[in-house]
Amino acid sequence: MNIANLLRRSALLHAHQPAVLQGSDVLWSYGDLGARAAALAAYLHTQCGVAPGDRVAIYAANAPEYLEALHAIVWAGAVSVPVNYKLHAKELAYVLADSGARVVLASQALAPAAREAGAADAGLLVFGSEAYRAAVTRAPMDVCDRAPEDVASLFYTSGTTGRPKGVMQTHRNLLAMTACYFTDVDDVLPGDAMVYAAPMSHGAGLYNYAQVLRGGRHVVPLSGGFESAELVQLAASVGQLTLFAAPTMVHRLVDHVRATGADVSGFKTIVYGGGPMYADDLRNALAVIGNRFVQIYGQGESPMTITALSRAQLADRNQPRWAERMVSVGVAQSLVEVRVVDAAGQPMPAGETGEVVVRGDTVMPGYWNNPEATAQTLRDGWLYTGDMGALDADGFLTLKDRSKDVIISGGSNIYPREVEEVLLLHPQVREVAVVGQLDAEWGEVPVAFVVAEEGVSPDALDALCLAHIARFKRPRLYRFVQALPKNSYGKVPKTALREMLSADRTG
Repeated sequence: MNIANLLRRSALLHAHQPAVLQGSDVLWSYGDLGARAAALAAYLHTQCGVAPGDRVAIYAANAPEYLEALHAIVWAGAVSVPVNYKLHAKELAYVLADSGARVVLASQALAPAAREAGAADAGLLVFGSEAYRAAVTRAPMDVCDRAPEDVASLFYTSGTTGRPKGVMQTHRNLLAMTACYFTDVDDVLPGDAMVYAAPMSHGAGLYNYAQVLRGGRHVVPLSGGFESAELVQLAASVGQLTLFAAPTMVHRLVDHVRATGADVSGFKTIVYGGGPMYADDLRNALAVIGNRFVQIYGQGESPMTITALSRAQLADRNQPRWAERMVSVGVAQSLVEVRVVDAAGQPMPAGETGEVVVRGDTVMPGYWNNPEATAQTLRDGWLYTGDMGALDADGFLTLKDRSKDVIISGGSNIYPREVEEVLLLHPQVREVAVVGQLDAEWGEVPVAFVVAEEGVSPDALDALCLAHIARFKRPRLYRFVQALPKNSYGKVPKTALREMLSADRTG
């Protein structure tokens, strides 16, 4: 089944209901959105020669056109390639070449960079151009028939270790992901609205399918991204607002609401993921914004669907183990199995740390044109996530770190998140990230990058660590910085921090 049938169905059932808003203004109904996607699909097929299975890239910041482009591509039977709009032209060129994209759909601001990357050779259609306006008003085509195992999307990983890899996400993967949203994350009720404050090329965009299936509204902020004041205003004017946010975004929103006393009644659900939400930050978020939070853990290889921590579980403070569960990532979502295994792939006892593995209908069939990486990641039917974690006796998964981020010092494992949690207990510490630095005696030692108010001393942080964790886990060096580097998804790329340390040593 082609996932484009979700929009086709809603365009019939909810033809006159609002579908796409820019800010608080309605642009298109579901009937309009379905007609525009079907017309654009026909243009791609007849004018651009796009055949079923061909790849079509989208290189754009959040925009109303992004949604119809995603659906038009799969409507035509093609494969969408959503590209991070912050990529350099050279990085974009690699993705276009590796995917073999036949056409690139780009926003006007990014069209020059797309041309520089070779999009003109592939075929370039620019949002808002005369050609684009003609494309979305031509005669429509019917949804192209596709098998569940056919690829619907290529999601390119961030490439922190070498070249990005194209994760093949099938129609079955995305449909199973959508089913898991309803069973494990949230329901979509009449009048609900998803606001795209995080990039539509990533997890936020994947959640469009659940909203489309139920006829929910899709809101693109006028800023095109995350602005706390704008989100508060949209919650008031649009209402029943749901968003997907990285923990750093949640932190900023909480700070804004606390500082302004803003009304948060228009927010329905805030789904957070994409990085660790520290215990203190989560307590503050629940106190300031209320029981509106759901956590999900996933990765492109099993999109948005490994575990979930429900709002009910987050709210249940009477549960004896609530404090432990709050900092977990929840339990396996309904359509997947999750294990923690040792180096030989054998399940670990409850409470023991190992690599998180997952299997189910959400798991990718492999990486695009990369059998070596596929064989390394998919073993005996299981996806090896590269994340280290522990399952408790009740099935709650607590992540430690990425396997590559674990610091091995003197033969002992140090999990950076454990150290970060302690350092964030200091009331004047705003953000922290811990990485390993090569050391001749110990192999590696932990170094903490700290964003803090003036007056915080290394001695004070050392004392905090010694009061809460083993001495060998405390950072050997504290680097005070104005801000931590973040990628477009709000994650702190620890590779960049290691490079800073390496440059210091070289210097």
